[in-house]
Amino acid sequence: MSITSDTIRFIGKKGFFNIFPQLCKGCGLCKEKCPYDILDWSDELGIYGTPIVEPVDMDKCTACRLCENSCPDCAIFIEKIKKKEEK
Repeated sequence: MSITSDTIRFIGKKGFFNIFPQLCKGCGLCKEKCPYDILDWSDELGIYGTPIVEPVDMDKCTACRLCENSCPDCAIFIEKIKKKEEK
């Protein structure tokens, strides 16, 4: 396990999951709120030396942002991939 301060980005079909370890205290609220149960504990450590979360199956992530909105420390940022408009 190691402590990191760099943003960690995961890429999925519908969006990008960004976690900021320097803000994550490992409370697990995001894990509890995810309707698809894709978040699990990581080997990376957050600000207090506690494990941060990471998505284990980005293919199931819909970029609904419930994890982001439930995080009291703004440690998660979801970027949705915009669909290309058909002409």
